[in-house]
Amino acid sequence: MAVYQEINAPLRTIMTPGPVEVDPRVLRVMSTPILGQFDPAFTEMMNETMVMLREIFQTKNKWAFPIDGTSRSGIEAVLSSVIEPGDKVLIPIFGRFGHLLTEIAERNGAEIHTIHCEWGKVFDQQEIIHEMKRLKPKVLAIVHGETSTGCMQPLDQIGPACRELDVLCIVDAVATIGGTEVKVDEWKLDAVIGGTQKCLSVPSGMAPITYNDRIEKILFSRKKVEKGIATAEDLESIGQPIRSNYFDLSQLQDYWGPRRLNHHTEATSMLYALREGVRIVLQEGLAVRFQRHRLHEKALMEGIKAMGLELFNDTEWKLPMVTCVQIPAEVDGESVRNMLLEQFGIEIASSFGPLHGRIWRIGTMGYSCRKENVLFALSALEGVLIRHGAKLNLGKGLQAAMDVYESVRIMIK
Repeated sequence: MAVYQEINAPLRTIMTPGPVEVDPRVLRVMSTPILGQFDPAFTEMMNETMVMLREIFQTKNKWAFPIDGTSRSGIEAVLSSVIEPGDKVLIPIFGRFGHLLTEIAERNGAEIHTIHCEWGKVFDQQEIIHEMKRLKPKVLAIVHGETSTGCMQPLDQIGPACRELDVLCIVDAVATIGGTEVKVDEWKLDAVIGGTQKCLSVPSGMAPITYNDRIEKILFSRKKVEKGIATAEDLESIGQPIRSNYFDLSQLQDYWGPRRLNHHTEATSMLYALREGVRIVLQEGLAVRFQRHRLHEKALMEGIKAMGLELFNDTEWKLPMVTCVQIPAEVDGESVRNMLLEQFGIEIASSFGPLHGRIWRIGTMGYSCRKENVLFALSALEGVLIRHGAKLNLGKGLQAAMDVYESVRIMIK
């Protein structure tokens, strides 16, 4: 019989688009003693988390709470609770995660309509609006920050257009919440799904969501069928029962609302972690936090370019927390990644689909988004590339990044 030792995980500098390094304060609260899920001390933490999530999402929505599970659980909970078989759903795809939205919507019986643009680009908002006017879908499901390409889709015109056209706007903001602006109310977004393991710097295991009364109206309609309390006057507007029990938002509302009806056993330690993670975000301040992500993005980009490498998407729609670097033709990209991990304990990411083997993706998210991480990653990347025979401007990358930090220091003084 094998005897297993206690876990002794190696220390890593994680510079991927997720997961990222967890803030030490979050790790500390995860060792807090377990409380019962209906203990008043715990339900007060639930209430506080909802209040703080509204601030993070920049919304006055009544409903803002986490789904227990990874980010995908939040996406599935929203889509499976809203989409009924036969509903038209429009999905603009500009990277890997648009395909994920498509698969989940398909599994819920949607009539799928997609539009595509080249990976590395985003849609002109008017193109999406034009397609909505032509198609008249029930739902527009769209990714905000596409980590597979390092691109961020503008939404400020799309949300208001959805409201005018009576289309529900559901947004995957897993990569962006806590790292850049996600203005749920101002952009008129109906439901937004976030993630914990990226800019919030909390372990993967919860998916914060928020949604408005337009979504809640659908949930209530589908819930009435489920509980058999519909009146004759309601019959025309009643939807089909939500197929999932675990991801039924109408039941989760009763759990997170004042009634506290038991739905499942809450992931106690993960709730501690999420509450601490969003508290840290609000303590830093959203504007300051977003500025911090932009600063370290700039230092990393300037270092990459000065080194002699080319960025994949140095554009106005670049996702601030993910920098994509073109792999030099003479270099084995996976060998570089492996050496970074083995020799320096640094992890960066490859990509998917048409970009696999063409780019590296370097994340500067949440707690991983720090000056020492950026400088360490640049110096290590230069050393590894030299070992791989790449032609570089030696010493220039690190100095360029330091120049960015020095210019900010001077301005602050």
